Amino acid sequence: MSKIKPSKGAPYARILGVGGYRPTRVVPNEVILETIDSSDEWIRSRSGIETRHWANDEETVAAMSIEASGKAIADAGISAEQIGGVIVSTVSHFKQTPAVATEIADKLGTDKAAAFDISAGCAGFGYGLTLAKGMIVEGSAEYVLVIGVERLSDLTDLEDRATAFLFGDGAGAVVVGPSQEPGMGPTIWGSEGDKSDTIKQTVPWTDYRDGEVAKFPAITQEGQAVFRWAVFEMAKIAQQALDAAGISSDDLDVFIPHQANERIIDSMVKTLKLPEHVTVARDVRTTGNTSAASIPLAMERLLATGEAKSGDTALVIGFGAGLVYAATVVTLP
Repeated sequence: MSKIKPSKGAPYARILGVGGYRPTRVVPNEVILETIDSSDEWIRSRSGIETRHWANDEETVAAMSIEASGKAIADAGISAEQIGGVIVSTVSHFKQTPAVATEIADKLGTDKAAAFDISAGCAGFGYGLTLAKGMIVEGSAEYVLVIGVERLSDLTDLEDRATAFLFGDGAGAVVVGPSQEPGMGPTIWGSEGDKSDTIKQTVPWTDYRDGEVAKFPAITQEGQAVFRWAVFEMAKIAQQALDAAGISSDDLDVFIPHQANERIIDSMVKTLKLPEHVTVARDVRTTGNTSAASIPLAMERLLATGEAKSGDTALVIGFGAGLVYAATVVTLP
């Protein structure tokens, strides 16, 4: 018989607060058209994107995260000292070590919170939520800060007609804490590494370092392959998340998919046969694809505008490079 005492965590976990930060510079499609042969109409019809935000030199991954996190902590009604874990999902923090989460945890004023980064692309926020829930139920932290943050403008090839218009910068954060009733459903997550070439960095950092290529690495993707995968396969994952939570689409109030492309969003809504009463996040129009930051940024905007309200039941799903995915049902803070 084990001598280890059982953990004394909370029975359940839920999102208690949300915050977002969008860089001050707004970039319309006209700016993108300076370097690619396209049109505003083509960009909007293919992606739904009208504008995106690009960070300046002061709006670093850490700085944007701190701004978003401060809002989330205030929204949750707790203090930074109560945060026991900081999880940051990003692919655009260019220091291999230390994790940017440690800097964020310190500058926020946490009391030596556990802090680490994860790299799960556009599904990273969902991965972070799942880890946070486990920490709280297991008892290793009472409150966990989950941050999705990107400066994808640093990884955008402005001469690549297929991707130059897609990416934006920003940070979204949530506080996950204890609950006496279920506030987060089971996560349906996974990876399909055999499709990893469909979204990837153009070359390894070492190729650039060693002078084998002159162009700084960027993100590239096979648009049609990604579109087909997201539309057909991710709708199945979203349905599995609903089933795992024990609800149907009729029970949903809000749908917050990764803000990759409005055509993908529309197709998923159709495939899932979501009722008209379900509010659908379309933050992609003015924020672009911010990878790990897209779901919390969209969540924050829906709540701020009143399109969604506290207590609503929301289906969230992220999917992207890897290829990886994560879907779950949550109660909005």
